[in-house]
Amino acid sequence: MAALLPLVMMLLAKQAASAASRSCRTSCGLIDFSYPFGIGSGCSLPGFNLTCDDNVSGKRLRLSSPNVTVSRIGRSVLLTPDAGTLSSAASWDGPGRPFAISGTSNMSLFVLGCGVTATLLDRGTGTTVGNCSVVCAGVKVMQRLPDGLCVGVGCCRIDLRVPLQTFNLNLSRTGDGVSRDRLSFLVTSQNGYRFRPSDLEHGIDAKMVAPALLDWAIPDQPDCKGAMEDRATYACVSKDSECRDSPIGGYVCHCSTGFSGNAYVVDGCVPDQVYGSTQPKANCPARCGNVSVPFPFGMELGCFARIHLYLTCSHRHISIDEGILRIQKLSDPGGFLGDRDTTLYSFSKESGMVKWAVDSPTCREAMLNNNEYRCFSVHSQCVDVTDDRTSMHVGYRCKCSPGFQGNPYLEDGCADINECLQLDKFTCNGICHNSLGSYSCSSCPRGTDFDRIARECRASNVILGITIGFSSAGGILFLAAIAVIVIRRWKKGVRKQLRRRHFRKNKGILLEQLVSSDPTASDSTKIFSLAELEKATNNFDHSRVLGRGGRGTVYKGILTDQRVVAIKRAKLVATAEIDQFINEVAILSQINHRNVVKLHGCCLEAEVPLLVYEFVSDGTLYDLLQREQDGGGLFPLPWQERLRLATEVAGALTYLHSAASTSILHRDIKSMNVLLNDSHTAKVSDFGASRSIPIDQTHVVTAVQGTFGYLDPEYYHTGRLTEKSDVYSFGVILVELLTRKKPIAENENGEMQNLSNYFLWAMGERHLKEIVDGHVMEGEDKEVIEHMAGLARECLNLRGQDRPSMKDVEMRLQFLRARKVLASREDDEVVIRRRPHPGAGRDDDGRRAVVAVAGHDGTRQYSLEQEFVSSLRIPR
Repeated sequence: MAALLPLVMMLLAKQAASAASRSCRTSCGLIDFSYPFGIGSGCSLPGFNLTCDDNVSGKRLRLSSPNVTVSRIGRSVLLTPDAGTLSSAASWDGPGRPFAISGTSNMSLFVLGCGVTATLLDRGTGTTVGNCSVVCAGVKVMQRLPDGLCVGVGCCRIDLRVPLQTFNLNLSRTGDGVSRDRLSFLVTSQNGYRFRPSDLEHGIDAKMVAPALLDWAIPDQPDCKGAMEDRATYACVSKDSECRDSPIGGYVCHCSTGFSGNAYVVDGCVPDQVYGSTQPKANCPARCGNVSVPFPFGMELGCFARIHLYLTCSHRHISIDEGILRIQKLSDPGGFLGDRDTTLYSFSKESGMVKWAVDSPTCREAMLNNNEYRCFSVHSQCVDVTDDRTSMHVGYRCKCSPGFQGNPYLEDGCADINECLQLDKFTCNGICHNSLGSYSCSSCPRGTDFDRIARECRASNVILGITIGFSSAGGILFLAAIAVIVIRRWKKGVRKQLRRRHFRKNKGILLEQLVSSDPTASDSTKIFSLAELEKATNNFDHSRVLGRGGRGTVYKGILTDQRVVAIKRAKLVATAEIDQFINEVAILSQINHRNVVKLHGCCLEAEVPLLVYEFVSDGTLYDLLQREQDGGGLFPLPWQERLRLATEVAGALTYLHSAASTSILHRDIKSMNVLLNDSHTAKVSDFGASRSIPIDQTHVVTAVQGTFGYLDPEYYHTGRLTEKSDVYSFGVILVELLTRKKPIAENENGEMQNLSNYFLWAMGERHLKEIVDGHVMEGEDKEVIEHMAGLARECLNLRGQDRPSMKDVEMRLQFLRARKVLASREDDEVVIRRRPHPGAGRDDDGRRAVVAVAGHDGTRQYSLEQEFVSSLRIPR
């Protein structure tokens, strides 16, 4: 198990004017450092000794005991320990007594692995700092995880709120989820590492991890009070220095306010004015090779405005106007920022660039303090500087006002720009007039035009130009009008020919003959033109779409006689299916049933035929069953309403199977294809998958088509389509009405399961009240509900020959409805007759002996025994 621990030590000491000793080294390769750090005896305080390994290519700076490589020293030190392997525990020791991982800088310990619980212990105190657990899913799931998400899946985090000089990391396997052998951990800032699932396999790229911060302090005394009492070992030796207690124990030294430098060396703190000037001295170096060095930057004392603007001759480009500084290491601006002793530099969006500020206040604060305000030029303005990575305020800088150029940090440093001399940058299509900070442009004199090539006004023949222009424009407009007229007529003729071709291809003549030969169909079925339907749907506008399905799109249309219709636009069909479509349109035009959506007609002039149905306005049965209330839960649906809807759908299917001269098998019966009008009357719709067979045939062999959850298993396996296939689909609708569950729903184990399979299993294993909707069992006739559940189970029989016919199903549902109405009327009669005559109209156990059964044709009288016997005669 690899362990990656990038650590950065916070160094609070400033760069001094000199080292602790003139003979002590202050650099190793490209890395600079200062006292109390040093190389060799007497060049550092105890615990701060460095070693420069000159035998390694490029040189390496190491912090002694433990032997840790130092790659940068400034305000921070980057330490890169070697990677190791872990089994059940890991530990880390700081570079020495003066150092500890910061507990106030939002540091965190990240753990990468699978099936592991990590516990972080402070080895010095034995206390638990924190713990976290990490689990993993399958490879495909982990690959879909977004980068940067460290919340316990592949990666977890322990935030560090206390300083740590040493720690132990105990790891234990949890056994949860997928397990991996590779485990890694690292310490960095909370936003310093962006977890990627690929790191679990390939390890962590150290270049993509921000360093962590180590606080350091002089450890000889526990605090400043004890340190100042022992002057012999007191480290703050410079005048104008002060001591501060460290949160890790010990103390650190700082130069007092108004002083800068190194508080750990004698006379290391010097007044700020030594390092800064409001105006540069005479003869300041202004160039470094080909690079201009403008004030407030400078390369000598008295030539720069602030200490952080002091440059050595190694920078590549400085921009006063844009507030950027290009550095030599174009790929590592972070290294430059880490070495600075100020926060007045920040990251820029452009690689190799850093943004700089002249001072830390905001523009508003700086302008209120005239003594410290650095924008000396009259025609200058202040600009706030922010870090492009963090959007945090850095400070302010100055720039010349618009229309001026120069150096805003110098008195009268911003001069007016003569825009009229730079017409390649400033546009003026006429006579240019310069003004202070701006310019104006007037039009050319009468009779002249502006020459864009010569950039001046020249004489022109206006009348000839106007004449030629108008003549050319008139000729072009005339030709364009002729072309538009010709193209429109040509397109119109092409559309007519295309519509005639589609009409012939879609067997329009045959359909006209079929419709005209049936007088009942010709009265109600019409062959619409494509123009009529385009007008009815506003050219098939997207706002008129009622729904989209696997076989086409349905639009809402308004015909010229103000009838509202639904127009189904099917997807492209094969030529072989045209004859079948024509035959089905002819058959559907004969259907006239209150519970079947009426076909008004069709259009054959489009590439695919269009069907025009009556418009049903109140959604589908599926929507009604799954409709939720505002406060949560499904909307109440009375049992009598469910029974009525089931009876109406069964009546429509019975009509399709047996009442017409040719049997029509719907093949896609489902609750989404049962529409409801404004009075909630059910209407069977969507005959796109229907097949018609002669009345003397029992089945037809065809390609399997339908909707999963409703599809007849026997039809699915054999391809034999019978009317019993519709019976199976209707059985699923009965189960939906009973349970108000979706046709494919989640079971108790969280798995997706067909509602029909669940219902058949539950009927054999559970009580009925545990299966059906809870609202159904409240105050309803349980015997009626049991009969309907039994009927649904019969319809879902795996063998088609064991299922009842739709006519049988409809009769039994009508009987159940009649019993429900009878029970309701009987209850009403009992309420009205509170004191019935003893024994009158009752049997021995007190029940009424005569019940009224309301039917469509009148009222019949049966005893309860006759009613029960009658129910047994109904085929099962």
